[in-house]
Amino acid sequence: MVNDDKVREQVPQYDRIVMNRNRKTTAAFGNANSVMFVPARIVSGGQTGVDRAGLDLAIAIGIEHGGWCPRGRLAEDGTIPSRYELSENDSRDYTVRTRQNVVDSDATLILYERRLRGGTLLTQKVAVSEGKPHLCVAMGDDAVSAIRDWLRQWKPMALNIAGPRESSHPGIGSRAFDLLISVFAS
Repeated sequence: MVNDDKVREQVPQYDRIVMNRNRKTTAAFGNANSVMFVPARIVSGGQTGVDRAGLDLAIAIGIEHGGWCPRGRLAEDGTIPSRYELSENDSRDYTVRTRQNVVDSDATLILYERRLRGGTLLTQKVAVSEGKPHLCVAMGDDAVSAIRDWLRQWKPMALNIAGPRESSHPGIGSRAFDLLISVFAS
């Protein structure tokens, strides 16, 4: 669950962004040299880990979120919580929702640690095969500036956020959320 006070400390623009939550436009903030682009919508498949960090980011900063998830709202920890506004696919196969989220988004941000594998690698392969802009970024010191630069370049209205699940990288959801919040901090 997202703590509004924690987010307010990390994202000075939080209150202004939340006040604009019902607008269908993107937001930009910062000084002339570092204008930050904020997508209008975050898309994710709702799996534990990076997927949920992306959805939690959208909720925290007050932008629309959604995406496709497997039939039955299937995730490794059971049923995806209803606070995530996801649409169920006809299939319980994770690959179907992965492909649909890439196709339905303007661009895909893939966060990872060590190397791409499993569903994270599949996401990258689908983005390439569909000709969709994507950024694979290892979570580390240079990640924030790399993501900001990429967002300013591509300006995706709908941004798919994907990466490893909790069982393969314990604690990655929290680390990814902290990284994503840092991307939108001044």
